[in-house]
Amino acid sequence: MKRQQILDLYEWSPGVCFRHPSRGEVPTAHVKTIRPPAGGIQDVRACTECVLQMEEDRKAAAERTGASYKPGRLGLE
Repeated sequence: MKRQQILDLYEWSPGVCFRHPSRGEVPTAHVKTIRPPAGGIQDVRACTECVLQMEEDRKAAAERTGASYKPGRLGLE
């Protein structure tokens, strides 16, 4: 699958990437919701670069283990 096809699987809105907070507000996708020990709920968002890297990591892990891989499922598995 091509880069843009993978990115199109996600909904994008302005936010701060959890890996690159110094970049400030950039287009991000929601990838997970966490519940910190201090309480509350926090959404984890990732920029296009990070989403593509995480998808590549998921694909490589699936190939190593023989599991199936379907892009667009960050935070759902």
